[in-house]
Amino acid sequence: MTGQADKIQWHPGFCSAAELELMEHKTELEFIREYNLGKEPLRVDLLVIKKRPGTVIKNEIGRIFKQHNLLEYKSPDDGFDIDDYYKVVGYACIYKSQGETVDAVPAEEVTVSIFREAYPREFIKKLESQGQSVEEKYPGVYYIKGQVMFDTQIVVMRELQKHSGLKILSKNAREEDIRSFLEEVSRYTKQGDKNNADAVLQVSVMANKKLYEAIRRDLGMCEALKELMKDEIDKEADLRAEETKQNIIQSNLKNLMENTGWTKEKAMKMLGISLAE
Repeated sequence: MTGQADKIQWHPGFCSAAELELMEHKTELEFIREYNLGKEPLRVDLLVIKKRPGTVIKNEIGRIFKQHNLLEYKSPDDGFDIDDYYKVVGYACIYKSQGETVDAVPAEEVTVSIFREAYPREFIKKLESQGQSVEEKYPGVYYIKGQVMFDTQIVVMRELQKHSGLKILSKNAREEDIRSFLEEVSRYTKQGDKNNADAVLQVSVMANKKLYEAIRRDLGMCEALKELMKDEIDKEADLRAEETKQNIIQSNLKNLMENTGWTKEKAMKMLGISLAE
């Protein structure tokens, strides 16, 4: 049977987390989700375009960015091998080739970023066997060196020191990362940022329900999580109310039958209880 975690839509959460990572520069960047690479059903998870050439991104994940930046995300259950890598590079090649004029998108202005939860050890070995190398530029951020068509980085979200919005996109999120993200969320004032935070939390909650339930019971939990989990909280309250109602009905029905000797059907009729109840 397919578990609920298998139905989690990880990619929207990732795109929202990526936008939050780069929110300091959002007026200088354009974010295009699931950008179609032509008429065929080929699309990259997130395309980030600098509105003003030369803008320097302070965030270490965006430090590599040039004018055109393709971000590809692999969910926790997805593998990543050398063929996946070349497919992503192929996406970048298609994107580069679609400029309105020849070389309208220079290769030196294109970057590729690959995000996944765990370090792709076998893939790195294969790269090294081809004469390329991988340099850890920042904690969890690896640059591919050697013969590459585009500047490329691999972001291992589990190894990041900060960036809690990305780190909680996991089936094994850590409580400290969740609390760190919730603290960040509490400072958001713009609705767009709040919406992105909600999208990240929705994915993380689905993947880590027990942990979030424990956090929710904490009196110090922030309002963002209370609001996000409002439907689940209300559902639990409704279930408890329904159980109480059923217990009362059963008790009244049993007492009436014992005191009068009536059949169950007659007692139900006298109490105005429907068959559904």
